[in-house]
Amino acid sequence: MAADDASLDALGQYALRYVKPGHTIGLGTGRAASAFIRALGASRIEVRGVPTSGASEQLGRSVGIPIVTLANAGKIDTDFDGADEVDPRLNLIKGYGGALVREKIVAVSSRRFVVLVGEEKLVPRLGHRGPIPVEVVPFGVPLAIAKIKALGMKPRIRENDGKEFVTDNGNLILDCAVKKIANPARLDRDLLAIPGVVGTGLFIAMADLVLVAESSGKIRALRR
Repeated sequence: MAADDASLDALGQYALRYVKPGHTIGLGTGRAASAFIRALGASRIEVRGVPTSGASEQLGRSVGIPIVTLANAGKIDTDFDGADEVDPRLNLIKGYGGALVREKIVAVSSRRFVVLVGEEKLVPRLGHRGPIPVEVVPFGVPLAIAKIKALGMKPRIRENDGKEFVTDNGNLILDCAVKKIANPARLDRDLLAIPGVVGTGLFIAMADLVLVAESSGKIRALRR
């Protein structure tokens, strides 16, 4: 069962202990990240935010967080974002909200990457709960589908309300079902080698800290 709003609000509030005045903060996308953004705005801690999507930018502005572009931010101190799956090594699948490429860019640009999840997102292996999102330029979709099928996966163009889902970058997403991922890092490399693939939802060895909202109400910290 997915974490409820109250659990995510508590998680967002807890994560504020990793924020200091004057920091530049990555603002993630999704339910957990949005809970953190709301908590950060309410805290009135003086920070700047680098959003990972139009949605997180809009929310950040609405709660009073000064927004800066990645180009103007310099180094980001800490990026706070959610995840769709977290394996025992703290590898992640992200991108069910469609912001995977910008999320990865902001995470890699940050000194520390903090991930906020409900305990239902913890999995024994990546791919356990759902597909791997892969962002592809529209022109390259036919080739990407053929190459991804050759890797043993089943890609499907993501749709929203009967229309193709288009990312903030103007690209499409292939949700790629897979039975088992023997080597996530190798699969990530194989997918990125396909012409037209912009990025994948595999975030390998990137998370520094994962904060987990447990059903008991406690927050558990997992470190890589």
